[in-house]
Amino acid sequence: MKKFFVAVAVTAVASGAWAQKSISVDSLDYEEMDEVQVIATRATKTTPVAFTNMAKEEIRKVNLGKDLPEILSVTPSVVTTSDAGAGIGYTTMRVRGTDGSRINVTANGIPINDAESHNVFWVNMPDLASSLKSIQIQRGVGTSTNGAGAFGATVNMVTTDFNVKPYAELAGSYGSFNTNKQTLKLGTGLINDHWTFDVRLSHIGTDGYLDRAFVQLLSYYAQVGYYSGGTSVKLLTFGGKERTYHAWNYPSKEETALYGRRYNSCGYMFTDGMGRMHFYDDQTDNYFQHHYQLLFSHQFNSNWYVNAAAHFTKGDGYYQEYILGADLATYKLPAGVSDLTRKKEMDNGFGGGVFDVTYKNDRLQATFGGGVNKYTGWNYGHVLSVQNTQNQFVNANHEFYRYRGEKWDGNLYAKADYNFCKGLNGYVDLQWRHIDYRLRGENERWDYELAVPQNLNITRIYDFFNPKVGLNYQFRKNHRAYVSWSVAHKEPTRNNFIMDLRVKPRSERLFDYEAGYEFANEWLHAGANFYYMDYKDQLVLTGKLNEIGEPLSENVPDSYRMGVELSFGLKTKVGFSWDVSATLSRNRVKNFVETLAVNDYDADWNYIGSRNAEPVNHGDTHLAFSPDYTFVNVFRYAVRGFEVSTQTNFVSKQYMSNANQEDCTLDAYCTTNLALSYSWKNLRHFKGITVGCTVYNIFNAEYDNNGWASSERAYVNGVDQGRVNYSGYAAQAGTNVLGHVNLQF
Repeated sequence: MKKFFVAVAVTAVASGAWAQKSISVDSLDYEEMDEVQVIATRATKTTPVAFTNMAKEEIRKVNLGKDLPEILSVTPSVVTTSDAGAGIGYTTMRVRGTDGSRINVTANGIPINDAESHNVFWVNMPDLASSLKSIQIQRGVGTSTNGAGAFGATVNMVTTDFNVKPYAELAGSYGSFNTNKQTLKLGTGLINDHWTFDVRLSHIGTDGYLDRAFVQLLSYYAQVGYYSGGTSVKLLTFGGKERTYHAWNYPSKEETALYGRRYNSCGYMFTDGMGRMHFYDDQTDNYFQHHYQLLFSHQFNSNWYVNAAAHFTKGDGYYQEYILGADLATYKLPAGVSDLTRKKEMDNGFGGGVFDVTYKNDRLQATFGGGVNKYTGWNYGHVLSVQNTQNQFVNANHEFYRYRGEKWDGNLYAKADYNFCKGLNGYVDLQWRHIDYRLRGENERWDYELAVPQNLNITRIYDFFNPKVGLNYQFRKNHRAYVSWSVAHKEPTRNNFIMDLRVKPRSERLFDYEAGYEFANEWLHAGANFYYMDYKDQLVLTGKLNEIGEPLSENVPDSYRMGVELSFGLKTKVGFSWDVSATLSRNRVKNFVETLAVNDYDADWNYIGSRNAEPVNHGDTHLAFSPDYTFVNVFRYAVRGFEVSTQTNFVSKQYMSNANQEDCTLDAYCTTNLALSYSWKNLRHFKGITVGCTVYNIFNAEYDNNGWASSERAYVNGVDQGRVNYSGYAAQAGTNVLGHVNLQF
């Protein structure tokens, strides 16, 4: 493998040196072409929404091996989570308390969210940050975009553009928990004034903070670009392969007290006579994902621009697990109770096209665009082995469920930004979205009344109209004020449909009101954004879990999020900079009525049966996983190649269900990272060398950033035990270190 990397590097550098001879930088207007790519889907300085941009250099400084949500943790209102406890593997983020299924994510304007779960599994796109030119996060409904409805935030990513000169870059990191990253990037530069070729190969691995929570990730990025006058065509592909050990059970506080903070119950099989616990070696998640994009941009003249893209994403994988005390009949096996191993598999494809046409003059910028996408996905499962009474494993390897999801998702939008007079702009954005979603086949859940797998025969068709209007006023050169009103709709996810077929989930609606003020000059930035997000039929956590610990949701009539986002930035001429942001919010469900399960147990708390569930009216309650306060502070000092920075994140207490149970909360936490680096530029054989070290959680805070909660009313031998709460916590690593080196040729 090392010889391969060296050979590729030498070949690319040599070919790049040849290509450089034919470069004519003046033959392309690079800045103008760059603007054409992003103009349709991104907010600008006159768009009346709250947004944050991260440029390539900002991404590079923090892209040392952690997943992309960790990189975005420096931006306002973002809270990140990590299953393995070290920021690598299954990581997620929330913005203003909204979870990943409500955050619209695109790459080059192309949808990235999974069509059925609406989530983005960053573990399937490892080290994508190394191939990004910029990221924009829009908070709130934001502007019209493609794919899943933006129901709280939008993450708009743009992949790397062409490099005029040839280059090669080798980066590596190593640190605590055997965390390691290797990245090789190569590019030919501009060949014959028109062509460029770029490639990246990456490997990321870690043992994880939690026991056995290892992560092994391979990824790639490759593109070929053609540029001529006002036209650019790019064909690119990126993707990855992941293998991770499960760490999503999240132990209770009692288990943590017994076995330590690094305890991971996933894969538990039995405890032997010596008191040693044994775990299933192959309790792993395995997935391949490949993205293909063909991008076309053309500038007809100074007024007209067009973008179009075709795309296809292929996903294929499975996770395997050991199940204790399984009811064999529910797996279509002879009746009985036994331990077994099972594999749950997915095979899906997602493809389509997007486009936009933009007209721009001195006063008006208008865009018409849209897209259509088709998703087809198979979900099926096999029992691999069953343990019989002689403690031997008997091969079963038979299918126990299979169903197919099919989804058409189309949208058209028209948006305009008009300058009424000096400094005053009006904004209107109208989107129509159509969804046709169908599920057919045998569910993995059992119909106990009919003694057969549940039959899935679900068809849902939605048509949503999402208008957005606002005003932006730029005055006295450095001052900006804006107001906006937006509407968003969102269809239920697959799990909302199949977890309980008796429940008929409804689509959600959001009215988003935003108002803000910003001051900015060369050395100072300050701003405040006020928001009120009013939900109708929002799907919120019920306090129930499915058999693998996924939280279940139900519609509530009225809920809201309201708050203020404050930001301040200072940049001095002596190399010191200071960036700070804070969000103060109130997130509530109005008159939450909980459906509390009622169950019977024997004296050893073995489940016997259930009784009719009881409604419990809690009044106004906190929205789950929605902290009232978040805070980010970054100090940075750079001089003569040396740079030191600190990043501090504070997150206030979070309730893990909507029932306001104080023993089902995540405590407030505060973490600080310290980063040191030194760079040499324009050396004899290198364009640059950077070495550095980052100390995460330098004050060794003991905290949890995710978890689960459920509740029931329990009867033991017929005696009422009252309400019983259960909860689990995702423990995060204490002080840990990651060193890094970057070589640029």
